[in-house]
Amino acid sequence: MSFPESSSRPYEECGVFGVWGVPNAAALTALGLHALQHRGQEAAGIVSFDGESFHQHKALGLVGDVFGSQTVIEGLPGEAAIGHNRYGTTGGTHVRNVQPIYADYAFGGLAVAHNGNLTNAATLRQALVKRGCIFHSTMDTEVIVHLIAISLYDTAIDRLMDAAKQIKGAYSLITLTPDNGMMGMRDPLGVRPLVLGRMPGYEKKAGGWILASETCALDIIGADYVRDIEPGEIVVINGDGVTSLWPFGDVGRRFCIFEYIYFARPDSVLEGQSVYEVRTRIGGELARESGVEADIVVPVPDSGVPSAIGYAHESGLPYEMGIVRNHYVGRTFIQPTDQIRNLGVKMKHSANKAVLEGRRVILVDDSIVRGTTSRKIVDMVRAAGAKEVHMRITSPPTKHPCFYGIDTPSEKHLLAARHSLEEMREAINADSLAFISFDGLYRALGHQGRPVANHTNCDACFSGDYPISLVDKEGKLVQW
Repeated sequence: MSFPESSSRPYEECGVFGVWGVPNAAALTALGLHALQHRGQEAAGIVSFDGESFHQHKALGLVGDVFGSQTVIEGLPGEAAIGHNRYGTTGGTHVRNVQPIYADYAFGGLAVAHNGNLTNAATLRQALVKRGCIFHSTMDTEVIVHLIAISLYDTAIDRLMDAAKQIKGAYSLITLTPDNGMMGMRDPLGVRPLVLGRMPGYEKKAGGWILASETCALDIIGADYVRDIEPGEIVVINGDGVTSLWPFGDVGRRFCIFEYIYFARPDSVLEGQSVYEVRTRIGGELARESGVEADIVVPVPDSGVPSAIGYAHESGLPYEMGIVRNHYVGRTFIQPTDQIRNLGVKMKHSANKAVLEGRRVILVDDSIVRGTTSRKIVDMVRAAGAKEVHMRITSPPTKHPCFYGIDTPSEKHLLAARHSLEEMREAINADSLAFISFDGLYRALGHQGRPVANHTNCDACFSGDYPISLVDKEGKLVQW
């Protein structure tokens, strides 16, 4: 995966959503994707099944643009559907890279929606091409589609398990088939999220099941949260109910810690914990670790808001909305000149001068990646009349790239990988700069500190401790 040169934020790859055994499944899926819009804004797609045929619609744009027409929804009939939101990387998104992917196999049709990143995708792809497979996209997901196709097993379930044993990486995926129903799967360490829900009133019926990347997508359609899909679990949902398969055994748990810090919506519950409550606790830990004399606490919207509330509560300082975010700015806005490009941060954030002028300000943000956005925000707050600007970050320094489905730069573009804390402070023009410690972050998750052994979360972007082998990076080849 590559990183947009113009951006200074990490991005999640996508969100997935599936419905089984509910009338107007596509309409519910569109609503679920709308709730997961934060996980991908470049494109969206839905594949439905009406008991006889598959139907699909996918296009570039936001969910409301792609599925805002009643005609489009009516063209996706059936009581089963899966959907996908995509975030595109450098070079732009093409329709051929929009999911779900649908393919016709000897055993029937199958659609796949996938979130995350395979660390051996390039290696597998090379071997598959040598075998004669033809690829139409650049997505990891198509590797899975071809592995299912060449499997010697008979059923879609067995073929999926066969493919699962060959891929490595961090992922959650949903499939839809005529005979085996809807299937959901998480990688063996459960790095990427996937939850199971059910529509009320279906307790004595076969259907009503929902799969989603986050619980906020269950809330929007009125579904009840049932449980998280476990790491390494495959759930098969059909007329017989929900059945679990375990092709990997129990290999541990390393849920992505950055989901709590930034990616997930604050109203979601992940791995049994409220994202909002975790973020407020992170803010409290940060205040205890790196308090400074100041007048107000100001969040960098939106992900910094809960942590700023926690920081303000712990420090006893007033919480103020000193920065206002414009929610209606698209990331595809054309910036033709350096002058306009340098004003880009003001398109998304505006300083509230009445709050900031003459104040000593603590700015709370989730991360510093390249540092360019942080510098612009600090300068904007100073220009509004702030007397001092102290930056507090709710994650440890981002020193390493992510290979597990979060789009981050290479190490040479990561500010924390190349500079000391003091050099970073100077680079962003803050009066002081502090990051939460590893122990403080894990205390906010309910631990005594960062576990020495038996880690419960993946924090590779901060620690460099990669729990899943980086096959493509290491250049290992696959031979069939």
